[in-house]
Amino acid sequence: MAWSGAVAQTQGQGTAAARNTAKRIEALQQQVTDQGREIEALRKLASEQDARFRELQERLSSQEARELPAPGSKPQPATPGAPGRIPTETAEAADSTTPVRVGVAPVAETQSPPVAQIFSEPGILTPQGKFVLEPSIQYGYSSSNRVALVGYTVIPAILIGLVDVREFKNNTFISALTGRWGATNRMELELKVPYVNRSDSTISREIFTGSAFDNVFNTHGKGIGDVEVALRYQLADGRDNNKPYVVGALRFKARNGKDPFEVTTDCVTRCIGNATGTGLPLELPVGSGFYSLQPSLTFLLPSDPAVFFGGLSYTYTMARNDVSRTVVGGLTEFLGDVKAGDVFGMNLGMGLAINERSSFSLGMELYSVGRTKQNGQYVIGSVRTQLASLLLGYSYRYSDKTLLNVSVGAGLTRDTPDLQLTVRVPFTF
Repeated sequence: MAWSGAVAQTQGQGTAAARNTAKRIEALQQQVTDQGREIEALRKLASEQDARFRELQERLSSQEARELPAPGSKPQPATPGAPGRIPTETAEAADSTTPVRVGVAPVAETQSPPVAQIFSEPGILTPQGKFVLEPSIQYGYSSSNRVALVGYTVIPAILIGLVDVREFKNNTFISALTGRWGATNRMELELKVPYVNRSDSTISREIFTGSAFDNVFNTHGKGIGDVEVALRYQLADGRDNNKPYVVGALRFKARNGKDPFEVTTDCVTRCIGNATGTGLPLELPVGSGFYSLQPSLTFLLPSDPAVFFGGLSYTYTMARNDVSRTVVGGLTEFLGDVKAGDVFGMNLGMGLAINERSSFSLGMELYSVGRTKQNGQYVIGSVRTQLASLLLGYSYRYSDKTLLNVSVGAGLTRDTPDLQLTVRVPFTF
């Protein structure tokens, strides 16, 4: 009996111990399960924070591309513009992670100065939802001499015939109003309306006469020039791996300005081989007379403290059919089909910040203009023309919404204008 009671008591104690062990195991399992849920929640939170960080990083990268002293052209470009502003959410995130010592006010961040625009294509894109209104004025001056020898030589340096010497001086003022709107973070639209005021002077002597005095032939022209529309899109973000920002653009130029075929020419029937008349227009045209389409690429490579930028372009000029021009006396001369030469262009420059408000740019541009065709044949005397200019630019940030941009260009070839002075004042809204 005593033995049986001892055995029963031992069995009861073993059962109680087993139950306690089972409860502890169950409690541990529950704890492991709860910890697993907490770990999963932390993983999910970390994933969300990582995605948020990536989003903020992309926004900051896109914004810095716009604020680059460029072109910018910021690539956009580019191209080439209005200064951007760091998004509010990004700024708040940066402020929340920036340690500030108690009792010391945080230093206010200043925008980097935009690199002075010296080319026609801006490199900095307009921020999404922003509008830039840019009035500008450009002055160009060029002069050239032409010597025509018509006759034959008896011995070297002795000419029997006609020597026609002419000197040309051209002054051109182009005032323009340009509007740019940021459609998205990577795309902007542009509209440009120019007003052209030209004056030319030709100094020469009457041919086939014994005049000892120079004659001056003055002519003028003014009016609305060819309106242009453009679309620019940022193709590549070069923030990482030392790659450039790339902005692609497509520009279309109309021919609404008064063109060379609409003005009256000082000829009787034909200028070539005709001794009467100067062959010059009595009124200067303010438009090209041809529709054109220009695709281009603008590159921007930041390399502190400088920014390198450049671009490539090709201008396709559309042909005109059944063209006629007006000569003195109300007569009309039929010219047929005319196709102006296409233009290849390239430019390269460097911008350097002087301080938080000012920057300086230096660059060069080159254009190669093809020969003109008439009725499928090259026009006599038409040759491929090379235009090259050296440009200097200065930019000053007057306020967060206003810039002053001044550039000066000097011709490097005889066919390029001797001087070009451009002043731009973009306002951001």
